[in-house]
Amino acid sequence: MTHTANLVWITPDAEKLVGKIARVSNPENEDNPDYEKLLKYLIKHKHWSPFEMASMCVEIETTRAISPQILRHRSFSFQEFSQRYAVAEAELSLPTLRRQDTSNRQNSIDDIDPELQSELNHAIAKQMHSARDCYRMLLQVGVAKECARAVLPLNTKTRLYMSGTIRSWLHYCDLRAWHGTQWEHTQIALQIMNILRDSVPTIFAAMWPTKND
Repeated sequence: MTHTANLVWITPDAEKLVGKIARVSNPENEDNPDYEKLLKYLIKHKHWSPFEMASMCVEIETTRAISPQILRHRSFSFQEFSQRYAVAEAELSLPTLRRQDTSNRQNSIDDIDPELQSELNHAIAKQMHSARDCYRMLLQVGVAKECARAVLPLNTKTRLYMSGTIRSWLHYCDLRAWHGTQWEHTQIALQIMNILRDSVPTIFAAMWPTKND
């Protein structure tokens, strides 16, 4: 499965607004259109509160294995597809198999033998098809969706909206886009970083400067 993140909306002129509000104690200069140096200064010196004045909402498609990791970020607001009220997508995707890193329990290593992967994928597909068929049977005989969903595997697809301040997004990406986060979750965080790069380029460059900055 492809794990995706797409922009739904962002505060208009977000950078300009953050710069304006950051100058609340200097009202005569509040509408100064030159905000780039100010934004860089705020991030460099970790003055985060002005970045709470603009927000962004992203639509995420992932699996039930990954969405609980995302929901742990409690500074955000969420709305997730409910398997209690709607029928879950019947097509289940195979997980990407990696070996457990024995020296770091937060890490996995992509070096499983291809023949073993094929054998394991066959067993997983068999189990998933069985779960899908059982789920459909339960619904067909009138079992409530909230009960039938109990047989679904964690790799069932889900979709959610995630909304938060620019400050929250900066810290979310700073945590989740690097080593130590599950690979599938990292792919989502990297896409959100791309959204930030395109939507608030000055803030992005100040948060994650390159050698040329």
